[in-house]
Amino acid sequence: MNGTAAPAPRTCLVTGASGYIGGRLVPELLDAGYRVRCLARTPRKLRDQPWAGQVEVVEGDVTDADSVAAALAGVDVAYYLVHALGAGRDFERTDREAATVFGEQARRAGVGRLIYLGGLTPAGVPEQDLSPHLRSRAEVGHILLDSGVPTAVLRAAVIIGSGSASFEMLRYLTERLPVMVTPRWVHTRIQPIAVRDVLRILVGCAGLPPDVSRTFDIGGPEVLTYLEMMHRYAAVAGLPRRLIVPVPVLTPGLSSQWVGLVTPVPAAIARPLTESLRYEVVCREEDIGGYVPSPPGHPVGFDRAVALALQRVRDAQVVTRWSSAAVPGAPSDPLPTDPEWAGGSLYTDVRERHAEVAPGALWEVVEGIGGQNGWYSFPLAWAVRGWLDRLAGGVGLRRGRRDARRLRVGDSLDFWRVEEIERGRLLRLRAEMRLPGLAWLEMCVDDEGAGARYRQRALFHPHGLLGQLYWWSVSPFHAVVFGGMARNIVRAAERGQQQGAGRRPPHAEG
Repeated sequence: MNGTAAPAPRTCLVTGASGYIGGRLVPELLDAGYRVRCLARTPRKLRDQPWAGQVEVVEGDVTDADSVAAALAGVDVAYYLVHALGAGRDFERTDREAATVFGEQARRAGVGRLIYLGGLTPAGVPEQDLSPHLRSRAEVGHILLDSGVPTAVLRAAVIIGSGSASFEMLRYLTERLPVMVTPRWVHTRIQPIAVRDVLRILVGCAGLPPDVSRTFDIGGPEVLTYLEMMHRYAAVAGLPRRLIVPVPVLTPGLSSQWVGLVTPVPAAIARPLTESLRYEVVCREEDIGGYVPSPPGHPVGFDRAVALALQRVRDAQVVTRWSSAAVPGAPSDPLPTDPEWAGGSLYTDVRERHAEVAPGALWEVVEGIGGQNGWYSFPLAWAVRGWLDRLAGGVGLRRGRRDARRLRVGDSLDFWRVEEIERGRLLRLRAEMRLPGLAWLEMCVDDEGAGARYRQRALFHPHGLLGQLYWWSVSPFHAVVFGGMARNIVRAAERGQQQGAGRRPPHAEG
């Protein structure tokens, strides 16, 4: 032995680690031997990730130069995986400012490589004529390339993987509509790519030579129309062949509303997806293969990518979902502290019940709430509220759950987001439906020795007169909705214990 110490592993910074791609990239980088640091606006959202104990998490925002500078200190490779998708009218300015800050601070910190995942743009279409979201993604790529730091801009079209917005849109459109009238974009040619190939290339780009600073088009081995993708999906899923009738009258706005009506993807996110489908998005070069060679079996073909994604869904092993990132514009304020709060009016609805079950059995019902299991009270009222939210441009009730049994901080849960979970004791949800105020739903389980105590609180902080009117207009229904919910959660736990099944039936009585 020569006594020479092995070189320290390189450090990668991952932004967007709570999102769909970032949440999957982190463990891939760890497996490849990198040290990983995550920049997060809300670090506790990463607390329950299986890899949380193996990474460094720093608090900050990509629009804040000081926090970005601190996060980039000592970093070799930085991944820029944030987009202001559906974030309102100023999203292009927000994306532009954030990318400028990130590029400048990366140069000052001496970062050796930036890697950005953007969108594949169509050939022959000037960037100023692109949809706002495609145009913004292209602009971010230019800003990072001009930062003075060697940059790899990866441009992908439709990403096929369990939980991706594009895959969920394809899945629900195909499965729910055996006969459908569709927009003209179903005839657009697209080069989809499997999420595992996206991750493989992202990791591989960390080893690019310093003199490589450019864009790379990345795609799978096939070019398909969206119509062919739906037919191929149906075949892989074992569904009868779909009857699809394209019509020329659906504008991007109408298309996004149509997608929002049929699928769990809300119109605000569906719109940029459908806008991008108006253009042919096919790789113009495949140069990335010269730097990140494809191993046997890669790139993954469309049918296999669909089969792998479906298997993940059926096995309830979807690691991240399109809804993993917080909804732009949704309330992010922390729950008001007890017993006093200086934030103004705070209305509460409190319910408590004793349960003749072990605390663990009661908690199992609490942690399994939502999604296919429902909300244990007045299903029609919950369904109507979900539809009203969709009509108002919100996320609606159909996002479901990432996992049928386990929740973690940051998970989307229908039109809620898990804000806090103390397994076995506390589940706190923050509302992401459209509301004239901020709302939370809190469920607690306490050990009473002989049984358990279930405690439930609904809290609402109104915004203005409209918020006040909203609370008083819905409060007459609280006894039915929240009272029934507390009663039926306890009943489900008691029934499950009596049956010895360990799980409750999928729906409690109204």
